[in-house]
Amino acid sequence: MTVRTVLGVFAHPDDECTSAGGVLALYSDAGVRVVLVSCTNGEFGDDVGGVKPGEAGHDRRRVAEARSRELDAACGRLGAQTVERLAYHDSGLPGWAKWADTTVFSAVGVEEVAARVRVLLAQYRPEVVLTHNPDAGHEHVDHRHAAAATALAVLPETTLYFGAHGAKRAEQLREALGRNGIERPKPDGERKRVLELIEQRITTRIELGPYVHRKRQALFEHRSQLTSSAAAQLTPQQYEQVFATETFIRVQGDIEL
Repeated sequence: MTVRTVLGVFAHPDDECTSAGGVLALYSDAGVRVVLVSCTNGEFGDDVGGVKPGEAGHDRRRVAEARSRELDAACGRLGAQTVERLAYHDSGLPGWAKWADTTVFSAVGVEEVAARVRVLLAQYRPEVVLTHNPDAGHEHVDHRHAAAATALAVLPETTLYFGAHGAKRAEQLREALGRNGIERPKPDGERKRVLELIEQRITTRIELGPYVHRKRQALFEHRSQLTSSAAAQLTPQQYEQVFATETFIRVQGDIEL
């Protein structure tokens, strides 16, 4: 089947880079229309100077505006022709919802979100849809919520992939950060079990080649959030080693990435 349109549904501005930036750039260069759906505005990201939510001076509106501009710049790097914003409020970390003046994304009913995704699927008619992994219990609640809604919305004839950051990627990143003096403990307990299960479920590995460089360039367009990005703490050479491959779980459909 000829792929004319690929649509990605991701939770926050910058997730498009970390989840599937290389594949999106590859498809764009091949002449495929790339449509990006960002579910939240990312209000609970870092503000100017790395100020966190709840700290003096954190302005959610300013953060959202900055992240929207950065998303456009990153999508320009990746070659995504269209960006759709669902504009839900970022859920942040547990307990942060008290700082929001509206319902956060993860508290919106999954069917309500799925209905909005269905509208976009009907509009753009993608052959392939990419999103987060709803079963990755260690990931941000907004990632899982976006993925659950997308899985509910996608028609059976559409090929659906979940991003799959498993045990191997986690260990490569941990070791690379350690060489830079940034220590991260080895996962244990439930987190280890989940990462190993994701690794076992991987169906698709895409060697990015030169596209890993485009993936990193797009990530660095999200400059306001780089101090909180583990990937941004790697040297260019380390980044290209750790993120040389993007991995996915094909959930349904028969189109190979």
